[in-house]
Amino acid sequence: QVQLVESGGGLVQAGGSLRLSCTASGSIYSITSMGWYRQAPGNQRDLVARITRGGSTNYADSAKGRFTISSDGAKNTVYLQMNSLKVEDTGVYYCRFIASGYQYWGQGTQVTVSS
Repeated sequence: QVQLVESGGGLVQAGGSLRLSCTASGSIYSITSMGWYRQAPGNQRDLVARITRGGSTNYADSAKGRFTISSDGAKNTVYLQMNSLKVEDTGVYYCRFIASGYQYWGQGTQVTVSS
């Protein structure tokens, strides 16, 4: 059974930084991509950033220039460095892995940015 565990969320003032981590455990093989999604109250879950096994990345327009996604394949871990945080970055952040044709989601970590 595959489990994704996120950490690093919290409360931060606008302009601050947070680093999210997500590690997969269990029988997970051939990871093709890892990503971070954000869901604000009343909204759908939207892509924030994604990285492929080959290292290609793409970001939501709102994240470009402020957030950086990276990964450690040996640890089955993906990171999201978030700088210059804004109030509108508030939400629950979920990691998502795609591996062997399946998708796996973490349980979510709350990020709250105060003004």
